[in-house]
Amino acid sequence: MITVLRAGRLHASGMADLLNEIISAGGSTAMTTLVSGDYLAERIGHDRSAWHVAEDEAGRVMGFQWIEPADYLPADAAEIATFARKGSSGLGIGSALFRATEAAARALGYAWINANIRADNSGGLAYYQSRGFEDYGRVEGYPMENGQVVDKVLKRFDL
Repeated sequence: MITVLRAGRLHASGMADLLNEIISAGGSTAMTTLVSGDYLAERIGHDRSAWHVAEDEAGRVMGFQWIEPADYLPADAAEIATFARKGSSGLGIGSALFRATEAAARALGYAWINANIRADNSGGLAYYQSRGFEDYGRVEGYPMENGQVVDKVLKRFDL
């Protein structure tokens, strides 16, 4: 059983552990530098952002998702990021997180949500497509912090 909650500072350490596992594995996020729980805790309270965490029965963080403004987007759009524990597909984590995030985005007054996904992240592309996101652009040759260059697919979900 998965429970989705509004993320708070107490979740930050578990979220950082999950995210660092994904970053270390490589191939699905543009993030290449490991993060701390303190780093995530500082980001959780940003104005016009919403953070949700999915936990199992034992309180283990199985996934998390956030929306927040981004400098390159218009004020009526939010950037989304989604992370799920490796090997946890098919448990409904992504669906449950997006239901909470979509409601939060509407409550915050956003008109649409932007997903910025590595073109080689087939799981991420399929996830956002299955939520109803549609392609609207592409970034060719995006240089990541570690020097690797990837393409990115831009998808949007109109609220």
